[in-house]
Amino acid sequence: MHPHCSVFIATSVDGFISRRDGALDWLTKPEFLDQRGLGLPYERFIATVDAIVMGRKTFETARDFPEWPYEGRTVVVLSARELALPPRLHGKVVADGGAPAAIAARLAAAGHRHLYIDGGQTIRRFLAAGLIRELTLTRVPVLLGDGIPLFAADGGGSRLEHLQTSAAANGLVQSRYRVLPAA
Repeated sequence: MHPHCSVFIATSVDGFISRRDGALDWLTKPEFLDQRGLGLPYERFIATVDAIVMGRKTFETARDFPEWPYEGRTVVVLSARELALPPRLHGKVVADGGAPAAIAARLAAAGHRHLYIDGGQTIRRFLAAGLIRELTLTRVPVLLGDGIPLFAADGGGSRLEHLQTSAAANGLVQSRYRVLPAA
């Protein structure tokens, strides 16, 4: 039995999760930090998560945050190569180049029940493997015009059931979906 795998991610209105170079300056502007009015604030979501699986590029961005945002949780980085870890992250982050199903199975065997899947390629790989159960997408009222897209151009073919849409006064619009099993 695989653990519950879910996505919680912000995109620009035109569907990008970061600028082409990985920059998140548009997302961290003070006017977008207020989540009041959203159906599932990040703090409530992350409180239910016991392990995070992220892509290497996402890790390289998070690694440089002033404070490690995943303290107390297992963090697995999808990478076949060794990670450059600062001393503060030794023993907190592991690299795993395995397939999504194998990673989820190992985490389940270790007692993890809710995995937060993060990073464009990683999300697409877990979706393709049929492991993602829920998507929470928060659209930030900006148009980047270019960047790293959340979803591939081919779409992937996943069917979704809409659960909830909510909006904050600052223009953030959050939609939650259940990913339906493949037909």
